[in-house]
Amino acid sequence: MSDLGRLVAGRYQLVERVGSGGMGTVWRAEDKLLGRHVAVKKLRIPPHLHDDEVRTLHERTRREARSAARIAHPNVIVVHDVVDDEGLPCIVMEYIPSATLSDVLKERGALPPEEAARIGLAMAAALRAAHDAGVLHRDVKPANVLLGDGGRIVLTDFGIAMESGTSSLTKPGELIGSIRYLAPERLRGAEPGPASDLWALGATLYQAVEGQHPFGRDTPIETAYAIATDPYDPPRNAGDLAPVIEGLLVKEPGQRMDVHEVERRLGDVTATRTARLDPPTRSDRAATPSPPAGKGSGNRRRTVVRSVVAVALAAAVAGGALWWLKGTADEPGSHASGSGASASPSAGATLPPVPDGYQLKKAGSGFSVPVPDGWTRKTLDGGEVAYIDPSGLVGLRVNAIEFAGTDPLRHWRETEEEQTARDNPGYERVRMAKTTFRGRPAGYWEFTFDGRARQYRAAELAFSSTDGTQYVVYLSAPNAQWHKYRQVFDTAANGVRVSETG
Repeated sequence: MSDLGRLVAGRYQLVERVGSGGMGTVWRAEDKLLGRHVAVKKLRIPPHLHDDEVRTLHERTRREARSAARIAHPNVIVVHDVVDDEGLPCIVMEYIPSATLSDVLKERGALPPEEAARIGLAMAAALRAAHDAGVLHRDVKPANVLLGDGGRIVLTDFGIAMESGTSSLTKPGELIGSIRYLAPERLRGAEPGPASDLWALGATLYQAVEGQHPFGRDTPIETAYAIATDPYDPPRNAGDLAPVIEGLLVKEPGQRMDVHEVERRLGDVTATRTARLDPPTRSDRAATPSPPAGKGSGNRRRTVVRSVVAVALAAAVAGGALWWLKGTADEPGSHASGSGASASPSAGATLPPVPDGYQLKKAGSGFSVPVPDGWTRKTLDGGEVAYIDPSGLVGLRVNAIEFAGTDPLRHWRETEEEQTARDNPGYERVRMAKTTFRGRPAGYWEFTFDGRARQYRAAELAFSSTDGTQYVVYLSAPNAQWHKYRQVFDTAANGVRVSETG
């Protein structure tokens, strides 16, 4: 018998079925008491369940309502009530005329990066509010993101959410959630944490801009194996969103981008899209500003970013070998450093511990940086210190510099076309933007360029300490492996230690 037209709890008349899932059916209903439309989620009990399994489903429904009700945020669904209907619990929620992100992607295909960033920003805000309330969602995916007709974006379906201080409703070895959005640590049997929800956000954003899942395979088992062990194809259509996706799809949860950094970066992307005069099309990025050659010219002070061509020439004269040329002569003799993404705590925050697999290394007078185990220290021409990975293709440096002026972003833009694009074959800007580092103004530059055998990507963060000393954190790596090495840059930027008196 159809439920259409039925009155639930003597108050909510079921008008239209608007969705269904493994745990229940969602109806648009009319609240006869208040004269408004609401959403009613009715629990569905599969046949042949044991009594203890039925009790578990009942408890999950109640927990869903409690979890969502604990979170007061415009990007989280509002729960009005939990009522009983013929012995089954039903959740009464606000009704939002909307389509799911999953449906939109099926109908329209991949989204532009700026639209995906706006959706991602709302999702990140919802997750921050949930985590602050002690709630893990555990099922973040496109199907659980509502895109309201009025532009509102809402995270819904806390059906398997877990509150801090409550017991798990899963059996040993049981995985709850959509396999394609389970974080690697969950597949390894570890307890989920906030970082697990953020992994799922990263997978959702990747699918939004690429039109496919980063680890999609033919079977669930193959998908799970890929999530746990395999790299993914770098996003090709993400634009300024790429660093966020790459920071979220890091397999080790302790090295994953945190929610505050996600919000900040997505906020930068959405703000940049509305304020920037040069639209980030491929042709624009290929023809925008560049850093100077460094080593000083005329009476100009030593610059924030040195073109690798100048450094390479100086080293060649001295008979030295540079780390980016080590072993393979793979990169061009020229390469400019750009300013990398700020990945730091805000002012006054405690610095994160050095993660497993890294060691804190002194990179110069007054500052140290986390460096992966097994990387080799090299002293470059001019005394700068670099750390090189075992392949010789990836390099990290942190150095104190003097800006040509006080604004690194302005300096880069003034010199990008004249020097960086000229000296680096195939140079393309990925992103150049103002940012903050520990509460202070900073600059971020990310770009790609062609080596002799492969394409490279570089990122650099330029910032100053409170005593006015200016620093740069820089990493370059093969672009095809950027998703693997991006976490090295983020870990270094997050963990750089600066002595204000050094």
